[in-house]
Amino acid sequence: MKIISLDAMGGDFGCEPIINGLVEAFKIRKDFKAILVGKKEEIIQFVPSKFDNRVEYVECDDVISMSDQATDALKRKDSSIYKAIELVRDGKADAIVSAGHSGASMSLATLRIGRLKGVTRPAIAAFMPTTENQNTIVLDVGANTDCNAQNLYEFAIMGKLYSKNIMNLDEPLFGLVSNGEESSKGNEVSKEAHKLLQNIPGFVGNIEGNNIFDGSIDVAVCDGFVGNILLKTSEGVASAITQMVKKDLKRSIMAIAGAVLMRKIFKRIKLKTDYAEYGGAPLIGVKAPVIIAHGKSNAKAMKNAIFQAIEVASSHLNDDIEQELELYKLK
Repeated sequence: MKIISLDAMGGDFGCEPIINGLVEAFKIRKDFKAILVGKKEEIIQFVPSKFDNRVEYVECDDVISMSDQATDALKRKDSSIYKAIELVRDGKADAIVSAGHSGASMSLATLRIGRLKGVTRPAIAAFMPTTENQNTIVLDVGANTDCNAQNLYEFAIMGKLYSKNIMNLDEPLFGLVSNGEESSKGNEVSKEAHKLLQNIPGFVGNIEGNNIFDGSIDVAVCDGFVGNILLKTSEGVASAITQMVKKDLKRSIMAIAGAVLMRKIFKRIKLKTDYAEYGGAPLIGVKAPVIIAHGKSNAKAMKNAIFQAIEVASSHLNDDIEQELELYKLK
């Protein structure tokens, strides 16, 4: 029975969608319990009494807002995210899910839970839809804006093993995001990382941005500066295309008729591009699972973030990361 620590106050819309997501998760899976951190008086009204035996409460009034500095979280020990992470650090919970301040979550998890042996910097991973029946993991997407070659090397191994352990891929393929496929392309850091990775099984070399979406690879590796721009740009493009399609449909009766016939196709596309389907972004490289959900997460997104936390906590991911980093230890 896994125990999930849930920052119940962290989202943009208060505790309601967070707890509704937990309740939906409870209905589907019976193999976990939750510790809810926040204002019990506000939280408890959304928890059906039939689930009372599966929840505990940790009272907390302070919440780190999106406008606060991430470094403030280290001082505010009575905040919901601090207390939620301490539960994991103290062994009272197996994983944490938060839709709150991502910088605070990352900083506290790294400093309070700690890094895996051999990991110099944890990375935040995101899932990108592809034209195939799979997703591409991109890391880092914001935890580390300035990286050296060793950081990228570690990200590659962590992403590869996440694909293998959590996404059940036998032989994940991974590459370095660059401005060309040739090994001579890229900046000095990526060129050095290319040399470090060239003998690691599954490494395909440099990849370009389009490869992230065409299904040719499973893991795309980059620093957090490039990764975050890539993430936000892809979200913007997806939104723009959706708006274009809607406007064009309104202009044409034939287009509306065609849209009705293609409803199932549009539904499948929406599922592949909806962040709620994946729940949250895992912070890979710390000693316990940390899932960072979107601040605007609805109940569905929170449910899937909780499921993701359970899957990671039930896997051998962290052991495998430490073993592979030791096996291919840099000299």
